[in-house]
Amino acid sequence: MARPRTTLTVLRTEQLSPHMVRVHFSAAGLAPGASTDSYVKLIFPLDGVEVLRTYTLRTIDRSSEQVAIDFVYHGDEGIAGPWAAQAAPGTTIDVYGPGGAYAPRADADWHLLAGDDSALPAIAAALESMPATTVGVAFVEVSGPDDELPVDKPAGVELTWIHRGDRPPGEALAEAVRAAAWRDGQVQVFIHGEANAVMHDLRRYVRREREVPAEWAASISGYWRRGRTEEGFREWKADLVSRESAPTPS
Repeated sequence: MARPRTTLTVLRTEQLSPHMVRVHFSAAGLAPGASTDSYVKLIFPLDGVEVLRTYTLRTIDRSSEQVAIDFVYHGDEGIAGPWAAQAAPGTTIDVYGPGGAYAPRADADWHLLAGDDSALPAIAAALESMPATTVGVAFVEVSGPDDELPVDKPAGVELTWIHRGDRPPGEALAEAVRAAAWRDGQVQVFIHGEANAVMHDLRRYVRREREVPAEWAASISGYWRRGRTEEGFREWKADLVSRESAPTPS
């Protein structure tokens, strides 16, 4: 089945922090589901080739058919960040999607959410959707204190900001999650970010060491890989999945 393709039109932009730009779009024809990690693949024409970059829909206003997307921005680095920083009202971009698979479950006893800057939009959307009685913990790794953003959340969910500084992405995040007290009861887990930290460290911690069943920890995956483009990351991720699913030699 062909993926739906929709044109988004820029309405305005906001500089949320030194490294985060929010772009508001008119999104007539886009039909997001109920997932709090709803995402689209932005299509950038580059040298005659369509280059895709995946981004979470930070806010969705169905009545006005508008959405907002937050972009991590580090100067001229990458494709999507510089585009977002320069996007003017009226600029259009095509997207594939939306997709998405995660939403906080009401039958969980508590929630564990963790991620870096790239996962902040999905974590914030999830926290904002939770009932006031929800309990749990959330960890977000950003460059420094200036990159912390206001997030509405239930009082029973403890949000910890982790400042990466000069450390490799995901390293401090993985340490914080492992060091946190593990609560009693059934947890639902959402962890995304730099793939090495998430898929090699935290997924193993949650699934193997804490023995969280797959149905409660299905949303643990890398959003990006340090030193790789999104195309290179997809190749790396496919290779990892292939190696992890290979039969163990007897």
